[in-house]
Amino acid sequence: MLRRPRRLRANKAIRNLVRETKLNVEDFIYPLFIVEGENIKREISSLPDVYHFSIDMLEDEIKEIKELGIEHVILFGIPHDHEKDACGSEGYNDNGIVQRAIRKIKEIDADMNVITDVCMCEYTSHGHCGILTDGGYVDNDKTLEYLAKIAVSHAKAGADMVAPSDMMDGRIKALREGLDKEGYEHIGIMSYSVKYASTFYGPFREAANSAPSFGDRKTYQMDPANSDEALIESELDVLEGADILMVKPALSYLDVIRRVKDNYDLPLAAYNVSGEYAMLKSAVKNGILSEGAIYESVMSIKRAGADIIITYFAKDLAKMIKDM
Repeated sequence: MLRRPRRLRANKAIRNLVRETKLNVEDFIYPLFIVEGENIKREISSLPDVYHFSIDMLEDEIKEIKELGIEHVILFGIPHDHEKDACGSEGYNDNGIVQRAIRKIKEIDADMNVITDVCMCEYTSHGHCGILTDGGYVDNDKTLEYLAKIAVSHAKAGADMVAPSDMMDGRIKALREGLDKEGYEHIGIMSYSVKYASTFYGPFREAANSAPSFGDRKTYQMDPANSDEALIESELDVLEGADILMVKPALSYLDVIRRVKDNYDLPLAAYNVSGEYAMLKSAVKNGILSEGAIYESVMSIKRAGADIIITYFAKDLAKMIKDM
């Protein structure tokens, strides 16, 4: 059995040189779910300690996030059900839920980096991520027009970056061209480049009220058994102008995170998704695991190669790091 050299254990300076990967608060993006209405701060039943916020209740949350050292949020908007339609028009409404939330957050803290999810599932009456044909299939090319409109409306409202999660072919090129045409060349694109058709999204779909009303998303999200496709999708996004690549989910796809990291020089994000969060929260609550399991699991995402981690644990982790 190999043993660590005694001098390596004894010499603090050498130990510092070989120290394992540690988490930093700057690594995190914290998701926020914004709903219509007033005086709403409502815990999401499937995501303990995560809340739906109405816009008027954002101030205390943004101040708490900033005090913890978290500088990046990603917004998911949930309109009223009666506002949803076949083309997701609330998604690109300049007075829509996300657009108003962006303006409010920038009013509270102009330095908070606001990233927005660009997709249509929260806004369509059918819950799919694009425009449907008469036969019930997603029309990829038609959808690109609407995604670009959503991205431009977010940039106009003050977003610092947009993050398309729809998985339509060619959407990075469509968004980049749409943003540039309207004078938003400076707005970055963090692409959900590698997004698997995962069962780990269940709690999110409740939180965002975005489950499809029929069928599933396997025709445009990726097969969990296929890791080679991750490199193809990432390559296409690089060529189309993405600024940041992303792998989603994270914990069950650490091998994919490493493969993407090893093949591309762009910053890499990973989404520590709702199912991963809910499982660990439940295990800690029921005394099966200690809170240290939260830190260890998210650290593994960074160790696998992620530069940026989108996680519902961001506030918990910020407090842990502060106490270390």
